[in-house]
Amino acid sequence: MSLIIASGPGSYGRTALSAKLRLRPHPHYLDYKPELQQAKKEKKTSWIIRKSLSSEESNNMAFIENERPTEMSAEKKVKKRKNWNNKIQFLLNRNSESRLVLIRRKPYRPSADDVNQWAQSLDKLLSHKYGKTAFRIFLKSEFCEENIEFWTACEDFKLLKTRKERVAKAKKMYEEFIKSEAPKEINLDYQTRDDIIQSLDDPTTASFLAAQKKVYSLMENNAYPRFIHSDLYKELFAAASAKEKHIKS
Repeated sequence: MSLIIASGPGSYGRTALSAKLRLRPHPHYLDYKPELQQAKKEKKTSWIIRKSLSSEESNNMAFIENERPTEMSAEKKVKKRKNWNNKIQFLLNRNSESRLVLIRRKPYRPSADDVNQWAQSLDKLLSHKYGKTAFRIFLKSEFCEENIEFWTACEDFKLLKTRKERVAKAKKMYEEFIKSEAPKEINLDYQTRDDIIQSLDDPTTASFLAAQKKVYSLMENNAYPRFIHSDLYKELFAAASAKEKHIKS
């Protein structure tokens, strides 16, 4: 704040008035500031989406994990779901030859028979690397990707050989998925959660087995049927079938 120092009678009044005028922002600035903030926000959002899309393509469609808000209004959920659906459609349509970006890459090119087998059981879907990736994309669009992430973490946990590795992994899984208000908290009953807590100091390969079975059952009875009937699955099957016809011709 700047003060204009004046001498003579009435100088105090002029000084106070000048200070008051200096403190008052210009009306145009008041209108412009919210617009500037909104523009910055939109620019940042656009940058995040572009960065995530680039990362997905270079990392075999492994979506960047973003923190999900603990509370969200119904209107915001609908809007966010639409945004994710648009994002998935962009991935499906960005390649002119096939509607899935990485379907042309041999290590990740499922055949029509592969995609058809995904519809036979959740176990067959999860046993196929590309199928599990597609299912994860779908779960992310429904804001329940924590289930497939926990299931995958349990599979990795079973492969650990030493007690030290199991303790470190178990505590990490507890912080991420099990404890109350964890960033990716899964839906577990009290007894299952408590059994995991009691085993954290000396976990075994079976420590997360009960929780993994519950999460598997939840996916099998809810998200999996929706995935099989989703536009994403239909697009994958159509793209794989079209690719085979192109190769045969």
